[in-house]
Amino acid sequence: MSSEKVIVIGAGVGGMATAIRLRLLGHTVQVFEKNDYPGGKLSHFETKGFRFDAGPSLFTSPQFIEELFVLANEPIASYFAYEKLEVACNYFYEDGVCIKAYTNKDAFAQELKEKTNESPENIYNYLGHASRAYNRIASIFLRHSLHTLKTIFKAPILQAIVNLKWAYLSKSLNDYNQTAFKSPKLVQLFNRFATYNGSNPYKAPAMLSLIAHLEHNEGAFYPKGGMINITNALYRLALKIGVQFSFGKAVQTILTEAHCVTGVQVENEQHDATIVVSNMDVYFTYKNLLHDLPKAAKVKKQERSSSALIFYWGMNKTFPTLDLHNIFFSGDYKAEFDAIFNTGLPFEDPTIYINITNKVEPGIHAPIGKENWFVMINVPANSGQDWAHLEDFYRQVVIKKINKILGDTVETCIEVSEVLTPVTIESRTASYMGALYGTSSNSKLAAFMRHPNYSKTTSGLYFVGGSVHPGGGIPLCLSSAAIVANLIKEKY
Repeated sequence: MSSEKVIVIGAGVGGMATAIRLRLLGHTVQVFEKNDYPGGKLSHFETKGFRFDAGPSLFTSPQFIEELFVLANEPIASYFAYEKLEVACNYFYEDGVCIKAYTNKDAFAQELKEKTNESPENIYNYLGHASRAYNRIASIFLRHSLHTLKTIFKAPILQAIVNLKWAYLSKSLNDYNQTAFKSPKLVQLFNRFATYNGSNPYKAPAMLSLIAHLEHNEGAFYPKGGMINITNALYRLALKIGVQFSFGKAVQTILTEAHCVTGVQVENEQHDATIVVSNMDVYFTYKNLLHDLPKAAKVKKQERSSSALIFYWGMNKTFPTLDLHNIFFSGDYKAEFDAIFNTGLPFEDPTIYINITNKVEPGIHAPIGKENWFVMINVPANSGQDWAHLEDFYRQVVIKKINKILGDTVETCIEVSEVLTPVTIESRTASYMGALYGTSSNSKLAAFMRHPNYSKTTSGLYFVGGSVHPGGGIPLCLSSAAIVANLIKEKY
């Protein structure tokens, strides 16, 4: 295989993983990143003794990271460590019920039997179907491009067809869950997995039920030192094997000639390359870097995923009721998603997610006797809303809901407060409209409609990350990197 000069645009998880894989294939790889730090959404910050992971907070499928270290023949223990969680999440409901989602299936089934009177058999059946769907169907999406005959014929298509239940495509996730469980609480709990790719469980296909496999069959994990250590590990590995990074360097244009990539322009300087991989949102890649407005407009037609409003609160006391991951469910889940995807109006009873890494590593992420709260709600992608008003509105309704369920006055405990809105998400990470996962999966064929990992019109141009196939989230971004690397390996 020939050695090519590769430029990767963006040092997000997908960009770094692609850079690592291509460097291991013998290519010369340079990464340009507009920010002065690696990681993209997977970043962190510290203030007044409190440390916060700024972006993704759930860690599943560690094998996707381990695979990179195996390929590099580097001992992962020298870079990265993690532990399996006993409880994936605490779920709090309006009526006072709290469900502990144990990562042990038997313990989880028993908990649900006690709290909701749901038959353990229903849980085992659901998770069994999710496991088979993930292992026999999802592998096609995670390991193969769906847009080239050459690669799709390598995928185990027949095996997938045999295991593809009609309900996965004909029913919404909510309809599927209603047939699987008697308890409305469980329907809501398993509907939540649609939010893992920014979608609406009342529209998204039942195929998303396989996401439950990750937490409840494989398990949820915690990276020692917080999620930022995923970024740190990938960055250190990339440096070790010779990937070059240029921070604070925004790519202005992807250069082409005769429908072939020739390099990029950065600060009015041309950098030659025969391969360019964009880890930037595919919409902005077309609009700003390729200046191809028709293709940008085509991407724009697809419905955006949800975004997020995140409050980072340094709390001056501890809350024994809470764990690492906590969900305070809305009393009307359907109305909440209607507000996010249809009306766009402020919603007075949002589902609240609270992540507290200090629960796992006391005294490291917050001073002794205090806690670092990452408080997130799902909101519509940015379309010009008054986010200053919405920030104030949601701060009040979030505090009111937490106080009601915990029986506390949390507003008196907030010692440090920072906020992230869809506007700042877009500006920091070049995610169009601040949509966390690019396009939503609110249609039956959404999985087949994501942008491919390569350009059909420009040779040498590839795309990686959450806005393209197979989708958003850390495991899928890492899968995206593997797909891109395999496409390049086959061509060069």
